[in-house]
Amino acid sequence: MAIASPPKALFADRVQRIGTEAAFVLGGRISEVESGGDGVIRCNLGQPDFPLPGHITEAVKKALDMGLTTYCDPQGIPELRAAVAKAMGEKHGLDVDPVRVVVYPGGRPSIGFTHMAYSEPGEEVIYPSPGYPLFESFIPYFRCKPMPVVLQESDGFALKHKNLEPLLSDRTGLIFLNFPSNPTGGVATAEQLSELAELILERTGPNVRVYSDESYEAITFDGDKHISIASMPEMEARTIIASSCSKTYAWTGGRVGWAVYPTAEEALAHRKLAINYFASVPPYNQWGAVEALESPESADSIRIMVEAFQRRRDLVVSGLNEISGITCQNPKGAFYAFPNVEGALQNMGGIEAFDELPADIRADSSPATLFQLFLLYEYKVATMDRRSFGTFGSEDQHFLRISTANADEELAEAISRIGTASRDADGFRAFLDSGVQLTL
Repeated sequence: MAIASPPKALFADRVQRIGTEAAFVLGGRISEVESGGDGVIRCNLGQPDFPLPGHITEAVKKALDMGLTTYCDPQGIPELRAAVAKAMGEKHGLDVDPVRVVVYPGGRPSIGFTHMAYSEPGEEVIYPSPGYPLFESFIPYFRCKPMPVVLQESDGFALKHKNLEPLLSDRTGLIFLNFPSNPTGGVATAEQLSELAELILERTGPNVRVYSDESYEAITFDGDKHISIASMPEMEARTIIASSCSKTYAWTGGRVGWAVYPTAEEALAHRKLAINYFASVPPYNQWGAVEALESPESADSIRIMVEAFQRRRDLVVSGLNEISGITCQNPKGAFYAFPNVEGALQNMGGIEAFDELPADIRADSSPATLFQLFLLYEYKVATMDRRSFGTFGSEDQHFLRISTANADEELAEAISRIGTASRDADGFRAFLDSGVQLTL
C-alpha cells in the first residue's frame, strides 16, 4: 500500500522567511483606532509632510502631455542616469560613467537585488542595528547569517571601528551602511568614514561590496554635511551608492530611486534583474527626477524643508528631555527623534510586565512595543518601537522612533501626550489587561 505524501504547502518556505517594515504594518492598527472616531497623530511613517515642489510636478505633467507613458530603458532613461552621474561628481568628487547607474522604482528594490546578487547562502551580512529594517529582512530570505553592528547610545549611535572590526571575517559577504541614519539621525564624519574604509579594505576581499544607503543625504542639521564612504580612497571600487527622490524632494509616491555600481558589469547584471522584476520605471516620473536633480529651484525647496525639520527636531528633542524617565540625543540628520524610554518603562512597571507575558508574545514584542501600543490605543499617538529597526541585538534596548514629519502644533501635542502617558502606570496596566494584541 502506497504511503500518501504530505499535502503540498501553499507557500514556499522562502516566503515564510522574509521580514517586513513594521511602519507599514502599523497602518492597520492605526485604522483600527481611528475607526472609533478618534484621530491619531501619526509620528510613525518616514514621509516628509511637504508637497512635491512645483517645478518637479510640472516636469511630470509635461512628460505625460508628450505621451511618455510607454516602456523605456530598463536601466533608466539616459537623461536621468546622466543627471545622477553628474550629481555624484558635484557632491562627492566621483567620476561616474552613466552606464554604472541603474534606476529603480524607489530605493527598496536595490536593497533586495544587492542581497540577491552579492550574498551566497551561509555568508554573513553586516548591517547597523538599529537601522533601516529592510537590510535585515532579506537576510533569512536568502539564507544568510545576520551580523548586526549593535549601535550604542553611549557612542551617539555612531558606527565605529571598534564595533565593525570583530564582525569582519572571510565569511563576510556584504556590508550595509546608512548615513544619515534611519532611525537615529546619525551623520558620519570624514574621520569616522576613513577609519571604516581602511578597516574594510584591510579585512575583506575586493569582491565584498558595501551598500551605502544615502537616501537622507540632503537632510542634515547644524552645518553638518553628508559625506559618502565612496569618496574615501579606494572605496569607489567597493561601494554601491543608493539614493532616491523620496526624502530629498518629498516624493515618496513617485517611486524613483537609483544605485551607482562600482562597475558597468555590475550595473548590467542589475539591469537584467530589473527586466525580470519590473521592466522599467515610468518615464514621466523619471523626467520629474531629472528636473529635481538639475533644476536650481530644487535648492530652495530643500532648504525650506530642512530648516523646518531642524526647528521641529529642536522642539521635539527639547520636549522629550523634559519628560521624567525619557532622554533623547540630538540627531544630526534625517527627520526622526530616537528617545530612550527605559526610565519611563521602569516607572510604569513596563519591563516587569513584559517579563510576565507568555513566551510567544515576548518573542515578537518588547517593553518598548508595549509602550508604543499604549500610546497608540490610549493616547492616539503613533510611533515605532526599537525592534522595528532590527530584531537581532534589540534586546534590552528601550527606544521609540518619532517622525518629525508633522506640523509643529501636532508634534507639541504628541510630546505632551507622551509625557502624560509616561506617568499613567494604572492606565498602562489596564491597557495590558484589555485584550489588545501586544505584538505588531
